[in-house]
Amino acid sequence: MTGTALVLGGGGYTGIGWEIGMLAGFAQAGVDLATADAVIGTSAGSIVGAQLTSGRLAPDELFARQLAPVTGETAARMGTRELARFAYLALRSRDAVDFGARMGRLALGSRAAAGPSRRDAVARRLISHDWPARRLMITAVDAETGRRTAFDDTSGAGLVDAVSASCAVPGVWPPVRIGEKWWIDGGVHSSANADLAAGYGRVVVLAPVAAGGGPIATARAQGAALARRGARVCVLVPDRAARAAFGRNVLDPAKRADAAHAGRRQAAAHLKEVLSVWGE
Repeated sequence: MTGTALVLGGGGYTGIGWEIGMLAGFAQAGVDLATADAVIGTSAGSIVGAQLTSGRLAPDELFARQLAPVTGETAARMGTRELARFAYLALRSRDAVDFGARMGRLALGSRAAAGPSRRDAVARRLISHDWPARRLMITAVDAETGRRTAFDDTSGAGLVDAVSASCAVPGVWPPVRIGEKWWIDGGVHSSANADLAAGYGRVVVLAPVAAGGGPIATARAQGAALARRGARVCVLVPDRAARAAFGRNVLDPAKRADAAHAGRRQAAAHLKEVLSVWGE
């Protein structure tokens, strides 16, 4: 196995901030994960991955963007009722595909606001609307079949549409139509989808959501499976301080600066761990 892969998991606005903070902290210490041969992004990680691979802004510049005042975006929320419903569907599902189909039905029947506004918000966040030269994979789930796909520059989907689909949290934001299909959040299949890094020899996973449940594999479990196949793998999840910085609503854009600072601080504690994987 050869090459490097950076896996960026889902986790809302605070996940975006934390991942960018981690990337900026590592870059400041001399470890630039933006040099990865492949970047795999899910939900929040799809936004970070698209920004990072654009090549237009360095990690410290992306970090500075997280600290800017929040304009044009309002907080969404997954309340206790919604989370309980997700957990109920997970426990009743045979596997991740079955869960994806159940979540797809929920999303297609949801009253989540439709229209161009959500896509426009994603488009404003992206630095470029073109697929990068470097390999970028963006995960999403077919709302009807429940099957996961990884969009890339060969898939025929535009980058903005692919990222919008990957971020379409069922019941919060509407499914995204690409071609003849409706797509929902790639995190429905897995919070990180680190299994897509199979074949790469060195893999770093940044997973804002550490938990799994039912048919949903955790990032650590997927990382362990890659390691058993011979890859050098490092899976990082938020520490206690970062989780406190996230607050109770990961979909609150006002918390992204706190999350970014927490990620940058946490990076220092994992530098040796990352170097053991990313170094030659």
